[in-house]
Amino acid sequence: QGKLVESGGGLVQPGGSLKLSCETSESIFSMYAMGWYRQVSGNERELVGYSSIGGTTHYADSLKGRFTISRDYAKNTVYLQMNSLKLEDTAVYYCNAYFVEGGHESEYWGQGTQVTVSS
Repeated sequence: QGKLVESGGGLVQPGGSLKLSCETSESIFSMYAMGWYRQVSGNERELVGYSSIGGTTHYADSLKGRFTISRDYAKNTVYLQMNSLKLEDTAVYYCNAYFVEGGHESEYWGQGTQVTVSS
């Protein structure tokens, strides 16, 4: 089984909401920044946003106000709450865990979950 296990993707109508989950181990959750990326077929993977170990969040400018990332420290899970979804939000969403310190770098990816916004 992968280090990051995603769930919550699916089909949603424009204007609707969806919440993605990404569960990992306690060691990764406590040491890694946790984030979300998305990728449309044929395009490069793009950053949605991320949460630092302490919970500080950063988002892509185009998604601010609609997407929210949060951490549940009891469940070692990071969430991506997506509101007011648009057709162009359709993509495969990937959970990411990233660590860098003292020249050492480590990264993990989830398996990806499909989000389709369609009427």
